[in-house]
Amino acid sequence: MSAFGYVGSTVIPAAYGLLPANMNSPEATAMLLAIGLQESRFLHRKQIGGPAMGFWQFESGGGWRGVICHASTTVHAQHVLKTLGYDGDPGYEALERDDILACAFARLLLYTLPGRLPGRFEEEEGLRQYLEAWRPGKPHPETWNSFYEQAWNAQKVTGGA
Repeated sequence: MSAFGYVGSTVIPAAYGLLPANMNSPEATAMLLAIGLQESRFLHRKQIGGPAMGFWQFESGGGWRGVICHASTTVHAQHVLKTLGYDGDPGYEALERDDILACAFARLLLYTLPGRLPGRFEEEEGLRQYLEAWRPGKPHPETWNSFYEQAWNAQKVTGGA
């Protein structure tokens, strides 16, 4: 099984199991898959030449701190950490070793955005939300539409949409 398949069939459902039911949706799954493809192609848990960790490439002072400290996610983040057996804040380096933690935090980072997540044919809104939440230094918007489509198509195979 490819890493992309593993994330879609195993990691994302496990992460959803740690979060409130309203965070599980086809739109959220598509965004998680598209962002993972955009950030790491589900090949690298540690950024090549950089500090980011996990398939969704969080940095300590960026997404990691944002999820832990944001008013809408701090309680959920603490629940995820406790349920996965972490005492307190294990540091963002844990994302390199724990795909479920990385996915749950990626979903929580999306949850900090106002409004609804984009639908099947809303690639531009998906890109806008990704850029707003992740704030990538080198965003590569030219690859987004393909990854977004791939993410939505994968759900048909796995039963997510």
